[in-house]
Amino acid sequence: MNYSAVIVAAGSSTRFGRGISKMLYVFSDGDRVIDRTLKVFLGDDECTQIIVVCNEEVQHYLQDAVNDSRIRLCPGGASRSESVLNGLSQCREKIVLVHDGARCFLEKDDLEAVKQAVSFSNGAILVGRMVDTVKVVKDGYVVSTVDRDTLKRAQTPQRFPTEELLRCYREAGKEHFETTDESGLFERYSEMKIACVESRGHNTKITVWDDVRGE
Repeated sequence: MNYSAVIVAAGSSTRFGRGISKMLYVFSDGDRVIDRTLKVFLGDDECTQIIVVCNEEVQHYLQDAVNDSRIRLCPGGASRSESVLNGLSQCREKIVLVHDGARCFLEKDDLEAVKQAVSFSNGAILVGRMVDTVKVVKDGYVVSTVDRDTLKRAQTPQRFPTEELLRCYREAGKEHFETTDESGLFERYSEMKIACVESRGHNTKITVWDDVRGE
């Protein structure tokens, strides 16, 4: 199954701090966050195109650091939705996997599981187990306990037919509807089923400095 990958790496990194894009944070082995994110897709022969949606700082780094004809750099937008739409507009495959650039710990087995899950549905997202007890709270007081077996933490990659995802984004644009992941668009604008694939690895999204401390 050939596919295009859209890597969303255009965030401002405000919560990360340190005055640099978190995509350019350097691990002890010399790899940067964006390097690790790209490796798993570059190692997949079925990934024929990698569109990295990023700011100028990350673009300058990748132009010098990465030499692979599958990679195309694309400017980000004013919001995550605009950034993803910019990337989608350049996809040439019928299937697209959208992945957060800050999820640099994605394992090959999880990527393969998301790709294979679509044999049984039209879309698939990687999810994490909910291990904490979840409470419904109102005005500072506990109302009830939620059955955590019905809850999952949405992650990426998320896999969808390219044209259908484009259609959903265009519909969202008409209503000025913003979402934090692609699955949210399909829940609102499509009848397409979405399979949940539970991550077997450490697929943390780097957001704050503590997420990389000790790495």
